[in-house]
Amino acid sequence: MPDGRLVIANRRTSSWSLRGWLAVQLAGLDVEEVVIPLTRPGPTAAIAAVSPNGRVPYLEHAGARVWESLAIVEYCAEQTPALWPADRIARAAARSVAAEMHGGFTGLRRAMWMNLGADFAGLGRTPEALADIARIEALWADTRARFGAGGAFLFGAAFTAADAMYAPVVARFLTWRPELSVASRAYCAAVRAHPLVAAWYDAAEREPAAWRLPEYETPPPA
Repeated sequence: MPDGRLVIANRRTSSWSLRGWLAVQLAGLDVEEVVIPLTRPGPTAAIAAVSPNGRVPYLEHAGARVWESLAIVEYCAEQTPALWPADRIARAAARSVAAEMHGGFTGLRRAMWMNLGADFAGLGRTPEALADIARIEALWADTRARFGAGGAFLFGAAFTAADAMYAPVVARFLTWRPELSVASRAYCAAVRAHPLVAAWYDAAEREPAAWRLPEYETPPPA
């Protein structure tokens, strides 16, 4: 019998669900996955009925109730410390880049939303989004230069919680295809090829078409 449940929304478009799900999978928690499709107009009543903040992801595990993706990451890391780098300095950097993702990049979020099945290449390039992309590329490059030797991910060979936090950014870049450096494109390819990310994409493709929301499927004006 599972030790709890993880409540998520549409895999195709719920970026926060992806972050929480990846952390739970990396930690190996035995929980039931409950998918509640988003409805419009929001908020989604079925999610509000089970989640303390009315949002996803929401984790119940062995008596603990955890909401907000970064809190879920930290909870999962308590169960499986390898979600963060072992080295103290690298671990501090990983927490910092994860927190920056959790609290920032609103220009990118608004202009280039996550949609795993769409092709919005060349669109969404607002000044705010481009500024966020520049910061993300600089952050990735600095992190990889300092800690990424010996592997394709931010902190080397292991796919850590920091990579989980940026997986939806990678998904956005693959959908909207902004101009990126060679190194950034290589990192995006590595994240997309990770078995857990690939499994999420496969499950998103199997979702009913009726779950799709027009605002996420309609591209912005060119």
